[in-house]
Amino acid sequence: MRLEAITWERLAGELARHGDGLSAADGGLRLALGIDGAPAARTGELAERLAQELRVRGRAVLVVSTEGFLRPASLRFEYGKRDPDAYADSWFDTGALWREVFGPLEAGGSGRVLPDLWDPATDRATRTPYHPLPEGGVVIVHGPFLLGHWFPLALSVHLSLSPGALRRRTEEAEQWTLPAFARYEDEVAPADRADVVVRADDPSRPAWSGLPGAGGPRRP
Repeated sequence: MRLEAITWERLAGELARHGDGLSAADGGLRLALGIDGAPAARTGELAERLAQELRVRGRAVLVVSTEGFLRPASLRFEYGKRDPDAYADSWFDTGALWREVFGPLEAGGSGRVLPDLWDPATDRATRTPYHPLPEGGVVIVHGPFLLGHWFPLALSVHLSLSPGALRRRTEEAEQWTLPAFARYEDEVAPADRADVVVRADDPSRPAWSGLPGAGGPRRP
């Protein structure tokens, strides 16, 4: 894969510009964009930058973190608190994401998106109100293990970290999650599935694959 250097500011602008020409994956009137990556890749930072760029362009935007859709502790920790396979397979409530985030964006959907569902600190429902998203609005979903679930993303971005960078940038208390991301790389191959790949080994010097269909560097 050939990559070229880019700044985070320019990246957000390029993604927003590309988003202006996108249609919903299922013919709906609202867009879902996805930013996939390990917590160490700081997906939330790019999601917020992109949201700001889209708002400047007049789009209504809601940023949704998959951390707000964790399952209750009794399900997450069924095999212990540090089981990498459980982390990859059963910590995140993909069914709730389909129902509360992606479903309302479908053609004929209500447009009422739930920003989050579960608070892992209190292990209780957040009771956050639904967010009504107008026609033409955009939801940016970010977090780990987003690809491979067939979510209807009009554009998907994968923030890639080499194994060494992932290890260095993951906090000591979270090192047990590394096998889960190695398995994700092997089984899902997110860099092959994503529309845009961003190498973020050095957070101050990202590099990207370019936009789909553009003449810039792209993976073969």
